[in-house]
Amino acid sequence: MLKDFDSAILRDARRVVVKVGSSLVTNEGRGLDEAAIGEWCRQMSLLVREGREVIMVSSGAIAEGMKRLGWTTRPHQVHELQAAAAVGQMGLAQMYETKLRENGLGSAQVLLTHADLADRERYLNARSTLLTLLKLGVLPVINENDTVVNDEIKFGDNDTLGALVANLVEADALVILTDQKGLYTADPRKDTSAQFVHVAQAGDAALEAMAGGAGSSLGRGGMITKILAAKRAAGSGASTVIAWGREPDALLRLCEGESIGTLLIAPTQKTQARKQWIADHLQMRGSVTVDAGAVKKLRSDGSSLLPIGMTGVDGEFSRGDVIAIRSDDGLEVARGLANYASAEARLICRKPSSQFEQLLGYSAEPEMVHRDNMVLSR
Repeated sequence: MLKDFDSAILRDARRVVVKVGSSLVTNEGRGLDEAAIGEWCRQMSLLVREGREVIMVSSGAIAEGMKRLGWTTRPHQVHELQAAAAVGQMGLAQMYETKLRENGLGSAQVLLTHADLADRERYLNARSTLLTLLKLGVLPVINENDTVVNDEIKFGDNDTLGALVANLVEADALVILTDQKGLYTADPRKDTSAQFVHVAQAGDAALEAMAGGAGSSLGRGGMITKILAAKRAAGSGASTVIAWGREPDALLRLCEGESIGTLLIAPTQKTQARKQWIADHLQMRGSVTVDAGAVKKLRSDGSSLLPIGMTGVDGEFSRGDVIAIRSDDGLEVARGLANYASAEARLICRKPSSQFEQLLGYSAEPEMVHRDNMVLSR
């Protein structure tokens, strides 16, 4: 275990994903906790005013639906779970919209499934939507689309979704608000010698041995899902804090650098993690050739690759594939994630972004490869 809570991790975080569990959102199943949701929304709005970007991943749709339908026990039939989610999602979205609006902040409901994040094109579309909302100063409120997907209800949990969203938007930190103070070396309710874990490295195998089993009857998670979520978030360089959701001003105090809950530190920095993955990608489905001016801009100015600087497209690739960027003499200048499929790239080759809508029927990113998704070759 590590000894010191690194206050700079949250204090310096510019993009933060906050995940809150069902038992907190619904006050142990008694219905949406208006006061608690209002408090989290107040804190998030203050963080946004500070210049941070915040995304909320909220559980609670099924639990709220159960309350509205008068059910006291979580059903096992998938169609009943889907019905509860459909009913509860209405109240959940309305509550966040109301409370965020009261604090001067716009909101957007985004329903995702694991399939959305597994499919390359849907992954990039979801990413573009979320980044656009953040740029517009709107706070996205994300939940799993439980009304249409079986597996997410049966096996999924929003701790995992929170980590996947952190990966999706390249967040600096993931904050998991729960009904526990954080991680203990053992279950403190059963073992009086259990010690609180203030800080550790995400992915440490010892953490999984410490974590307990399933969570409450309302949710599907437990401490183990939070440990695994932290491990997943660390893959893109995001550190995770597990903290008690009813701790006064928890989000504000964490972002001021105060030691609250358990901090699980990502061993790799955000930029390094993403670019190392691109650099190590061996199977590239295609490449684009660029002119001398584009080579200079990429190497000297750290610019993105614009289609107007491309002279050719080789191979067949999809949006989101790793492609090589080559000079006219065939040398690899860089590699990165393609914003357009090969067929589209051929249409916009040597063209300015002002013509994309006419050529493609829609207008999206102006870059073929954004500099944040690019690694220069040595």
